[in-house]
Amino acid sequence: MEKFTKLITTAIPLSIENIDTDQIIPARFLKATSKEGFGKNLFRDWRFDQNNNPKEDFILNNSNYKGQILIAGTNFGCGSSREHAAWAIADYGFKVVISSFFADIFKGNALNNGILPIQISENFLQILLKTTLSNPNSLILIDLKEQTVLLEETGQFEKFEINSYKKHCLLNGFDDIDYLVSIKDKIEVFENKRLVK
Repeated sequence: MEKFTKLITTAIPLSIENIDTDQIIPARFLKATSKEGFGKNLFRDWRFDQNNNPKEDFILNNSNYKGQILIAGTNFGCGSSREHAAWAIADYGFKVVISSFFADIFKGNALNNGILPIQISENFLQILLKTTLSNPNSLILIDLKEQTVLLEETGQFEKFEINSYKKHCLLNGFDDIDYLVSIKDKIEVFENKRLVK
């Protein structure tokens, strides 16, 4: 996976609560087993009408809004446990999803696929949503090492929590297998000590 240390980018505000995995990637698109290509169907039923024409009122179809951060309403990623939801978000180009609450399984799937899910307070979430909605050029700085989200326009920031193992993996660009390979020498020392006994 790609290393994640700092990210500064504009964001796309999606102020909808309880976005479930079927809205993120509808079930009819789950036939593929490769992670590639899911981004084109991210929020498919919200982005396109029945004739496959883009819906002008949906935020992802508004060219004023772009960036590698998705800011969403509370309870993001609820519903079924499909990993394809994380694949679709990553394939579309998002590196971070910010919300005031995530479904646990989605959060795990996101971290396993190199996406940083950042849980912040409801108050700070509303500030980010309102600011980015009114000014699409607002920049947000994510510092994983310091575990902070900074709204550059106002200087407001908030710290976030992350599992220390997942933080280590993201900072180093490791998936679970890469991590085990990185500590191969320690594993061998441990195993050799066991054999000596």
